[in-house]
Amino acid sequence: MLFAFTLICLASVGHSVPLTCEELTRPMDQLDPHRLPGRWALIAGSISYLPYLEIFRQRDSATVSFSSPANTTSISYSRSLNENDTCYYSHYNLSLEGSGFTYDGTDKSKFSAAFVHTSCRDCMLFLMTVESGKRQHFYLFSRRRQLEEKEMEEFRAQVECLSMPPPAVMDPTKDLCPEKSRDPEMD
Repeated sequence: MLFAFTLICLASVGHSVPLTCEELTRPMDQLDPHRLPGRWALIAGSISYLPYLEIFRQRDSATVSFSSPANTTSISYSRSLNENDTCYYSHYNLSLEGSGFTYDGTDKSKFSAAFVHTSCRDCMLFLMTVESGKRQHFYLFSRRRQLEEKEMEEFRAQVECLSMPPPAVMDPTKDLCPEKSRDPEMD
């Protein structure tokens, strides 16, 4: 009898209770900008507007590289996209506030973004709402090129909670664009 009770207790510990959608899509309480610097590979993403999601699926790979923050309210990053063996680069300045950010010069009434909680230890997850809420973009980045299945399952559940289409997942065998030094004159 004691053996059966022990097995039941161990089985219940091994199966955690699924998180609610509110918990899965909760913005981070406070972003630590010092966690951002360096290169992050795009793992997967979903976009609520299907024509944009189809364009997104054509990417071979993508990265974002954050600079070291000069303060806790602003940071810059460079983005690279590899599509059909051609690399495209762009640079952005962000204003940080709490768990959210805006692109410098963006109308805040038409755009919002927040870093979202994830259990993945070396991941970054953010949700952007564009065109006053008409379109959402949800992106998962990591320091690794490929995540464990449980981490991907959590992301798919988060996408489902947001009522977005199934995510496009990047092929980790595709080359990333080489890092490119930024020309300060381009800011």
